Amino acid sequence: MDVAAPEKNDRPFWIINGVVSVAALSLLAYLLLLRQGHNDATSLAFMPAINASFNGLAAVLLVLGVLAIKQKKQAQHQALMLGAFASSTFFLVGYLAYHYVHGDTKYPGAGGAKLAYLLLLASHVVLSIPVVPLALAAFYYAFQKNFTVHRKITKFLFPIWLYVSVTGVVVFALLRSAYSH
Repeated sequence: MDVAAPEKNDRPFWIINGVVSVAALSLLAYLLLLRQGHNDATSLAFMPAINASFNGLAAVLLVLGVLAIKQKKQAQHQALMLGAFASSTFFLVGYLAYHYVHGDTKYPGAGGAKLAYLLLLASHVVLSIPVVPLALAAFYYAFQKNFTVHRKITKFLFPIWLYVSVTGVVVFALLRSAYSH
């Protein structure tokens, strides 16, 4: 990614961005890898469906936001992208709350279905890691009216964020289907 080096006055933003991103990733790693959760089937059992809805909404808003800016509808683009960011933020809060209570969710299937699920999940998880810092950077540069850097960042951010949002819905659907059998 060929993003211009941050200017000296951007240093506080990059420090905050790094701290927020590392904190979010660390909390998620703790919840999924170290903390076991209660596995109470009724506590927050509704959250995966809500989280998938937030992911789906984020995907729709992202696509509409890109279409709006291509049509030079800047105010609409801003509103849609803020909506996508809010939806993804609500997803992340709900996801963290659910996994705090339940711990990691294991795929119950076997064979090829499990392998396909795990490969999809791995790509989803790995690609989700840069979304927070890239999204924060895209918003920062948009608010700074530095659209040259904003466009360079969003050129990489958009397809990653969209993929993560869509595959989040697919992961939910695969888990729901596997557990209903």
